[in-house]
Amino acid sequence: RPKADGVIFYDANGGRHIAYLKHESNNRSEIILSAGAIGSPQLLMLSGIGPAARLRSLGIKVMLDQPMVGREMADKPSNGLIIPYPTHIPLSLATVVGINKTSNYFESFNGFDLSALSGSGGAQPQRSNPSQEAMANSTRNQAFLVQTIFGPISKGYLELQNTNASDNPKLRFNYFQAAVDLRRCVSGMQTVINVVNSDSLSRFRFRNMTTQDLINMTVNRAVNLRPRNPNATTSLEQYCIDTVMTFWHYHGGCQIGKVVDRDYKVLGLDQLRVIDASTFSFSPGTNPQAAIMMLG
Repeated sequence: RPKADGVIFYDANGGRHIAYLKHESNNRSEIILSAGAIGSPQLLMLSGIGPAARLRSLGIKVMLDQPMVGREMADKPSNGLIIPYPTHIPLSLATVVGINKTSNYFESFNGFDLSALSGSGGAQPQRSNPSQEAMANSTRNQAFLVQTIFGPISKGYLELQNTNASDNPKLRFNYFQAAVDLRRCVSGMQTVINVVNSDSLSRFRFRNMTTQDLINMTVNRAVNLRPRNPNATTSLEQYCIDTVMTFWHYHGGCQIGKVVDRDYKVLGLDQLRVIDASTFSFSPGTNPQAAIMMLG
């Protein structure tokens, strides 16, 4: 039965070091891997723990054939609306706004200069002609009302591209592959639109900018590198697909019962645990940070 007995690491100057377990012979020592949902599956595979065929194709010696390492990767998809406003609102980081009945989470960011998201230096709504004052402020005084969905159900994978630990692995989350995730996104975007159209927010908006203008503006911003479908401004389903963003809540790749046991010990291998969001089957709440801290 294989077991972990040390780690190889590099210092800030690129110097290579090896550290061994002090009580390796009697199981009094162990290694805890906590490199995050992307880093932990990657390091396991670089150490020979993962899908055997893929490891061999890269010339990695297989220590443990574990096909579920790097599988069922997921990330909460996020979508929202950029909202220019005519009045000054202080800078505000993410604030929890609420949860709707389909378990979407809503947060707002205020006071940001989002001009960097625009390839043309400013957004040009397609269906109306807002005042010059509105356009002048559209890249300075802005709010971003976003929603993320519970779960999600859609799963992807992580694979090594090479044997260099400093290089990014290949990663695919398959956003909205599951139909229920897309339905939840549409429901969440409809909630965002209803909030934007509410009386409470009316004094924070330019009166001559319609909700359709805001949708057009957000579609035209470079929130990701995906191509824009012509009907992204008229179909909320396509809007969700084309304007999806990460909320950095990556998880999966070393899940309980598949890669680690309930004590977070790697199945089939001694003296090694994985303790981070790679062990999650879903991302809890609006932000998993507290859950990850308590897990540690």
